[in-house]
Amino acid sequence: MIHGFDNDKYLRIQSEHIKERKAKFGGKLYLEFGGKLFDDFHASRVLPGFQPDSKLKMLMQLKDEAEIVIVISAVDIEKNKVRGDLGITYDMDVLRLREEFMSRELTVSSVVITHYNGQASAIAYRARLERMGIRVYYHHTIEGYPTNVDLIDSDEGFGKNDYVETTHPLVVVTAPGPGSGKMAVCLSQLYQDNKRGIKAGYAKFETFPIWNLPLKHPVNVAYEAATADLNDVNMIDPFHLEAYGTTSVNYNRDIEIFPVLNAIFEGIYGENPYKSPTDMGVNMAGCCISDDEVCREASKAEIIRRYYTALCNLAVGKGDESEVNKIALLMKQAKISVEDRRPVVAAKERRLKDGGHSAAIELADGTIITSTTSDLLGPSAALLLNATKYLAGIDHSVKLISQELIEPIQNTKVTYLHGNNPRLHTDEVLVALSILSLHDENCRKALDCLPQLKGCQVHSTVMLSEVDRKIFKKLGIGLTSEPVKKGK
Repeated sequence: MIHGFDNDKYLRIQSEHIKERKAKFGGKLYLEFGGKLFDDFHASRVLPGFQPDSKLKMLMQLKDEAEIVIVISAVDIEKNKVRGDLGITYDMDVLRLREEFMSRELTVSSVVITHYNGQASAIAYRARLERMGIRVYYHHTIEGYPTNVDLIDSDEGFGKNDYVETTHPLVVVTAPGPGSGKMAVCLSQLYQDNKRGIKAGYAKFETFPIWNLPLKHPVNVAYEAATADLNDVNMIDPFHLEAYGTTSVNYNRDIEIFPVLNAIFEGIYGENPYKSPTDMGVNMAGCCISDDEVCREASKAEIIRRYYTALCNLAVGKGDESEVNKIALLMKQAKISVEDRRPVVAAKERRLKDGGHSAAIELADGTIITSTTSDLLGPSAALLLNATKYLAGIDHSVKLISQELIEPIQNTKVTYLHGNNPRLHTDEVLVALSILSLHDENCRKALDCLPQLKGCQVHSTVMLSEVDRKIFKKLGIGLTSEPVKKGK
């Protein structure tokens, strides 16, 4: 992979910038942490060189002075809200996050249940956490939030919430997903700290949009594509422009809420320490781009990937047409089309040539390898074999797995497991290769080439099974598919 982002520089200057912000408020800072603390694959795709756990590594540099508060909404507990990327509920993800942080020797001090108004599920969840020895606090729903500033900045508003006991100067407030109430928790703590005579400040850490890149820079456009379901829109920060005469980029929700935040800060401090939403942020990612063109091209590819994801979600009833239309508009603004993704063109050409569902992969050296459906293999399984043979220098005519070995597996799938599709999936092909590699040097060479597929790009003319999608993800392969179901 060609890098366009200096990850070492990012780790160094980002932690220093947070320390500087903390010092400005007398030594205590509530840091609202948006996005993913680890497994940030979107950032690693649009900023090649950014490691998915970079933010967590950065935070570990501050672990001696930091503690983490995890926030979950009682509404999300009640609805059993699920993280789309992991397929687990938010309440389970709180425990997962806690374990991940603690395994890295980070202090997780407590869990805050927000939007609480007596929900039985929230009460049961609190009891469950407390049995595990976890401190839990309630933050209540405030009528008219966030516009009813007089009520919010009062003992019946923020003052009614449980006070979250913290012992470290840097309090990182994070959550399983958006809409959990992280900002309100930070502001509530500022209100109550101020009542106690404790000097504390607030800052926000959001990776995207990147404030010091142009509004229509592909990195920022890719963020809009990634949040099309939330209807986020990147905007020039008018408050920053008025205060400093310089252009910076933020997004609509932070800009719309700033006048309210301004009033809340004035109620707490007497004056607002920030002149704009951009001022509140501490993100330094834009200062660590080492090759702008590489990041532009990677971001354009991500926009196309998001477009195909939205199309496929719509095809299976998980998305809506407005999301597809928004990303299509973003593609026009970025002057790109699906044909700019080389595997798309190659897969479609192979389908036209052979008549069956096809797939194509672009390897690191730019080589395009294709495959098509056969009686024995699906297009994704065949593609893995074709790609690894090429990388291992094995002639395409060589059959790594013979028909005699595949047919008994197919018989088991159909006869004993009552499957409808006898063709081998990617996981079944890899298992077969693994067994054969004990006595077949070609199979061993093909398996040894699997790490070289990381970062490669695949397109399929048919939506793949969940099994195949997971295999590609584990191999680090970027996948897109036409919104076509099997059998069509």
